[in-house]
Amino acid sequence: MELWHNPRCSKSRAAKAILDERRVAYVERRYLEDPPDAAALDRLLTALGKEPWEITRMGEPAAKALGLAGRLHDRMERHDRMEWIAVLVANPVLIERPILVTDDGHAVVGRPPEVVSELL
Repeated sequence: MELWHNPRCSKSRAAKAILDERRVAYVERRYLEDPPDAAALDRLLTALGKEPWEITRMGEPAAKALGLAGRLHDRMERHDRMEWIAVLVANPVLIERPILVTDDGHAVVGRPPEVVSELL
């Protein structure tokens, strides 16, 4: 398993604690220090069954500065999706956390952290 983790985030710390309490083996990916490339983020989104704007932290100052809230995304095409992925790659702080990816390719956003337990 891989936990996309930001140790400064209370929800992320709570998800990590669930894994530790259950003695689940996982790799901790501090994605702010080790940001994904576009292909990795695209794979993650596929595993989550989500679009990039669905895992974007719109309350972050970077999202506001980039005007992301004003973008239309209910009918986005593949080209627009890849542009949005590029924004997340360049600004990994915008990626929602925590995210848990299982070895068999399933993934969840751990909000609330109890969702991590459901995936286990």
